[in-house]
Amino acid sequence: MKILHTGDWHLGKRLDYFPRLEEQRAVLNEICEIADAEQVDVVLIAGDLYDTFNPPVDAVDLLYKTLRRLSSGGKRLVVAIAGNHDSADRIDAPDTLARECGILFIGYPKAKIQSFELSQCFSIAKSDEGFLEVRLPSYDYPLRLIHTPFANELRLKQFLGLANKEQQLDGLLKAHWADLADKYCDAQGLNLLIAHLYMLKRGGEILEEPDGEKPIKVGYADLIYSDGIPPQIQYTALGHLHRFQQIGGHPAPVVYPSSPLAYSFSEAGQQKGVVIIEGVPAEPVQYRFVPLTAGRKLYRKKFDDIDTAVHWLRENSNALVELTLVSNEFLSSADLKRIHEAHDGIIHIIPVIRKEEAAIEKARTINLEQDLDNLFKDYFHYRLGQPPNEEIMSLLNEVMNSETETED
Repeated sequence: MKILHTGDWHLGKRLDYFPRLEEQRAVLNEICEIADAEQVDVVLIAGDLYDTFNPPVDAVDLLYKTLRRLSSGGKRLVVAIAGNHDSADRIDAPDTLARECGILFIGYPKAKIQSFELSQCFSIAKSDEGFLEVRLPSYDYPLRLIHTPFANELRLKQFLGLANKEQQLDGLLKAHWADLADKYCDAQGLNLLIAHLYMLKRGGEILEEPDGEKPIKVGYADLIYSDGIPPQIQYTALGHLHRFQQIGGHPAPVVYPSSPLAYSFSEAGQQKGVVIIEGVPAEPVQYRFVPLTAGRKLYRKKFDDIDTAVHWLRENSNALVELTLVSNEFLSSADLKRIHEAHDGIIHIIPVIRKEEAAIEKARTINLEQDLDNLFKDYFHYRLGQPPNEEIMSLLNEVMNSETETED
């Protein structure tokens, strides 16, 4: 059986003020092409379908069209769970209609999917709270899926029985998963777990969450560890962290597939992609990372020369850039104009002014008898370690010599 694992689409997300919807459209098209080329049987989307609880209309439209295409008219099962950026109610809302297209939305923890069959496509043979078993006509063994969408503190109390913040969520989930695995996940089927969690290897490194990501220390309880995954599980499909990684801590792979695009400059340089899984019952699964190429790459660049910066910007017109410019004086409006004219994807410009040690004085006496221009120069030098340039002085004079408009 062949399965595509993806997640953290964050549809509707912007990079600061810069829209990314067309890039998202392109990269989701690429994911659909990979699913078709690989002839996958199932697609798993591990949460954060949207970037906000109330996504823009264009983002909703893009999600539904993409999922319909991925489902191939109901011939391919698509399972999408809610992440911490998603509204569980919004994710669940289209489920009745989506099921007829082969798409299962799961918004809440311990959700129970009704058993049903799509003729000649697949059937949900068994279902329990947080579990489903799928039968595909091409295989003589089932796919078993334990599913755990993101849960905040309120949902934990309501659906998982978390009594208080001090109770360990790790232990609660471990018991819940073990109960389902012992009931349903024998060696006669392919057994997977899908979850949107911040999961770590016990004793391993703390994994960094992306810049701008909502904290996911679920219910502010203890962290979730991969050694709590039942031994019957042959692959764990995670969502939340945006970098591709197999975190370990379990005999079978425990994988974050990466987001399809770099969504913050902390992700600059990361290769984005999806994961293709191939498995049979009672055997180790095989998985491989398939890179994605669509979308604009993110770069953090630092220059100490305007001409060099402009040249690089013109040579990398399809990038999105956080640009640091180091100089001995403040950037002039002419230099800023040159930079912006060279590139349409500059998200941030960070000016860094060098301060020579000789210009930094521990204390200085100011002559208050000076004229205003010289007072301003002294103050400017005192605060910033260098004198103001001609453009700043011209602006000062313009302000000082302007007349205040008054009504007659």
